Amino acid sequence: MPASASAIFRPGVLAGRIALITGGGTGLGRAIALEYAACGASVIVCGRRPEPLRETAAMAPADSCEAYPADVREEADVEALVDHVVERYGRIDVLVNNAGGQYLTPAEKITPTGFRTVIRLNVETAWLMTHAVATRSMIKGDGGRIINITLSPHNGFPGMAHSSAARAAVESLTRVLSIEWARFGIKLTAIAAGHFGTDALLTKYPASVVEEAASTIPAQRLGRPEEVAWLATFLASDAADYFSGAILTLDGARDNWRGAWPPESYVDERGAALTEARRAPSPDTRTEPRQRTAPTASS
Repeated sequence: MPASASAIFRPGVLAGRIALITGGGTGLGRAIALEYAACGASVIVCGRRPEPLRETAAMAPADSCEAYPADVREEADVEALVDHVVERYGRIDVLVNNAGGQYLTPAEKITPTGFRTVIRLNVETAWLMTHAVATRSMIKGDGGRIINITLSPHNGFPGMAHSSAARAAVESLTRVLSIEWARFGIKLTAIAAGHFGTDALLTKYPASVVEEAASTIPAQRLGRPEEVAWLATFLASDAADYFSGAILTLDGARDNWRGAWPPESYVDERGAALTEARRAPSPDTRTEPRQRTAPTASS
């Protein structure tokens, strides 16, 4: 059923905005696209597979979302996509670089081809889209917002060394471009998303991985895709006009701690968190107030 209104934001908070979202056919990209459309934006979703894109467009309010199949790994596709959006809508106000991907494997089993594939899919696509949108629209116009979707935790993701390297690169790119392009009125931010209950997580990875994911999060649940969409909507709105160069982590505190608190080793037999026993100081070690003495005159 089409999403006709936002559950969080006032109607029309993004009215008049032109938003381009990569990887908009599924998962977080679809959630962001539907929230943007519900908030009044004109949305263009792109991706390699036409059918999921059409499904996203059909779920949005009428005439608010356009599906445009494109492979954003290919420079020619990127240029054609951006030129199409600028020609049809006049400009691009918001770019969400959501396209990306990785696969679970030990680092020693990553081949050179596999590493290059993940770097290309995550870093090169973000650069190609960002550069094309900036040079063809935002720098020539009144600036805009570029939002990159990356991953948490920030200290690396064992089993995904290639993706850990790629996402760190995108975050660094976000920071440096926020400095260089501030003079053009372009604001860049990144959302470092933790474990979210998307179709990709629930169907792509082994059941044991999915079952264990929520238990690694202090919040003890997976995130909901709409929670990323709400943050992305805020960043695209006037309320976030002073946000630039920031990496916003949305992960239920997973970046700070692994698992629930307190862990089993930190609780007593009743399940209460352990408390350190504090000893009262013994009389011979107790600090007594010092007695001040009057200075004596020298002879």
